[in-house]
Amino acid sequence: MFEYATVADLLNLAEKYNTSLAQIVLRREAEEYEMEEQQVIEKMRQRLRICADSIKEGLYDDRLSVSGMVGRDAVKIENMEPLLLGNIAHRALLYALAVSEGNAKMHKIVACPTAGSCGIVPAAVFAAGEAKGASKEKYCNAFFTAAGIGNIIAKNACVAGAVGGCQAECGTAAAMAAAAVVDILDGTNVQAAQAATLALKNTLGLVCDPVAELVEVPCVKRNGFYAVHALTAAEMAMAGVKSFIPPDEVIAAMYEIGRMIPVALRETSEGGLAKTPTARGMQNKLQKRQNR
Repeated sequence: MFEYATVADLLNLAEKYNTSLAQIVLRREAEEYEMEEQQVIEKMRQRLRICADSIKEGLYDDRLSVSGMVGRDAVKIENMEPLLLGNIAHRALLYALAVSEGNAKMHKIVACPTAGSCGIVPAAVFAAGEAKGASKEKYCNAFFTAAGIGNIIAKNACVAGAVGGCQAECGTAAAMAAAAVVDILDGTNVQAAQAATLALKNTLGLVCDPVAELVEVPCVKRNGFYAVHALTAAEMAMAGVKSFIPPDEVIAAMYEIGRMIPVALRETSEGGLAKTPTARGMQNKLQKRQNR
């Protein structure tokens, strides 16, 4: 009854039942897994607690990762007053770095939708939610909205860097986060869909070129950038800005672009930043350390 495969489907169902995108996603989850809605909500609340803990643990842990390539940057952001970014964007940047640095240091992994893009949704949603005094119910709804967008992209394109480049990971996460932030701001269903579209559209072509085959460089800092990117998309959508290209066509374009990206730029560490002299030097250093 509540099955959806496209953004258009999701919007149509929400209009048909005069409800939010979050409620349609919730009902579909309950329907698909034969659970009571309250059980699904409890599972989402558990995930919210994990995300919140990941932010706190990431800020508390000031060690470097095992490779030494990432870590301690979230603390630097935390210890400075915002210079150009507003407080909400500054906090989103901080939280995204905290979660993704924690992931690199083997904390509990928040795959949202992937480990490589783990910080974007929690960062944008919690930064916006804290600023707006969001309730637990509001956070839950925001995450259901994000889940709906993620489901659609996963069905019609991909969320793996090995398949579609980083546009599939950080791009999808930014789209999910942007829609969720609109939910936090009490925007309309159409505004949430437009925010997701604007965020995804402006990540098209982003390659996946991790240094030394680790989800650290450029992944961690990229999470910080795209958490703020998601806020930008939400702000534009709330102002009434719309994508000229409809949501589902943008998703289809992302999938097509992903197939066109060379294999060397799809998580193989065979091109891009992964093949710079500094990156090659680090990879050799790590290989020697492993061979000892």
